[in-house]
Amino acid sequence: MEALKIFVVEDDDWYAKILLYSLSMNPDYEVIRFSSGKELLDNLHRKPTVITLDYSLPDFTGGQLLKQLKDRVPDVPVIVVSGQEDITTAISLVKEGAYDYIVKDDNTKENLWKSINHARDNLSLKKQIDDLKEEVGRKYTFDKIIKGNSPAIQKVFRLMEKATSNNITVSINGETGTGKELVAKAIHYNSNRKKKPFVAVNVAAIPKELIESELFGHEKGAFTGAVARRIGKFEEAHKGTLFLDEIGEMDLNMQAKLLRVLQEREVTRIGGNEVVKIEVRVIVATHKNLLEEVQKGNFREDLYYRLLGLPVIVPPLRDRSTDIILLAKHFVQQFCKENQMAALKISSEAQKKLLKYAFPGNVRELKAVIELATVMANGEEILPEDITFSSTKSASDLLLNETSLKEYNRLIINHFLKKYDQNIVLVAQKLDIGKSTIYRMIKNGELVLEG
Repeated sequence: MEALKIFVVEDDDWYAKILLYSLSMNPDYEVIRFSSGKELLDNLHRKPTVITLDYSLPDFTGGQLLKQLKDRVPDVPVIVVSGQEDITTAISLVKEGAYDYIVKDDNTKENLWKSINHARDNLSLKKQIDDLKEEVGRKYTFDKIIKGNSPAIQKVFRLMEKATSNNITVSINGETGTGKELVAKAIHYNSNRKKKPFVAVNVAAIPKELIESELFGHEKGAFTGAVARRIGKFEEAHKGTLFLDEIGEMDLNMQAKLLRVLQEREVTRIGGNEVVKIEVRVIVATHKNLLEEVQKGNFREDLYYRLLGLPVIVPPLRDRSTDIILLAKHFVQQFCKENQMAALKISSEAQKKLLKYAFPGNVRELKAVIELATVMANGEEILPEDITFSSTKSASDLLLNETSLKEYNRLIINHFLKKYDQNIVLVAQKLDIGKSTIYRMIKNGELVLEG
């Protein structure tokens, strides 16, 4: 780590010399002394690493100067050094953001040395964490996290780009498996909040009686099982992003409480009285049409408009079919790399098979299909027989693709022939059509009996 630049703010010349002499014994410390609060504030552009602050200065109290420092250099540890051994003052200053409170006595030099070393270690750890977050951010660039060249996905990229330059609430809508959380993460890690927390909550996965505690936190003894204080997800995401997935599953009572928090920008833990100010960007996602839910009375209209913000619709895979092969190749490469397998290609016939399938499970289903196919492949290529879909195409699935009524009829009849072991009489009864219709289609080559 770079040398520490320590600003010592002390108006007593004799005591300042003692502190400077003691701290300068470490060659990694650059120690600079200031005799007033104004002098310190005028030199903050010199970027101190740590500040030691005399509590009683001629122009500022320790509390007044600390407040200005927390506003202007919030990440710089401030160690208050005071001639008063007042526990109330110490607690108050620490609550206001002081890193430590040290009393001027025979142990001051030793205690100050320990406190600065501790601050240095914390700064080193923070730098490591920031470096890791930078690395994570690079992994979440749009083109790395979301693969696709189709016009539908490029539209999503343009909206995501708009979302990164401001703090507008983002509402993401899309079917299950389309990658809504990936979109939320990409927005966060490409915004100015990327070094702050990204906290994800799946509303549908939390019992409704626990969701309030999960979001807002609780105090010890607030309810049975609350054995200790717990901060909620809003506090956890302070200065960062809170992602509320499946927001459409939240019940109306909780919706009202969420609306109040979003309006007031503050939370109160269950069982407590302390009001905690929060500064959080909110991104929500759902597979439901929230406007329809509002009309049905399942979702509050005022909350809907509060959350609408910038709407981002993530298209289903069937609306970006030109991306299927690109995604498939990416998943093959990724799986082979993660499992130390030899590289595989997807044969042209296997590609055709992938393109004929509707993928009702979207990108998530494609990934699962490709990973299984990669495992099943025997040679250097994935072949059609290596590809297995989790479900057969039903009549409802057929509606996902636009085609002619004649083709729908052929696919539906073919589906039922497979289902009932090529029993033409039974299929005719089930579909309420004449046997002659099926025989004619067989004769014309529109249907092929199997087995």
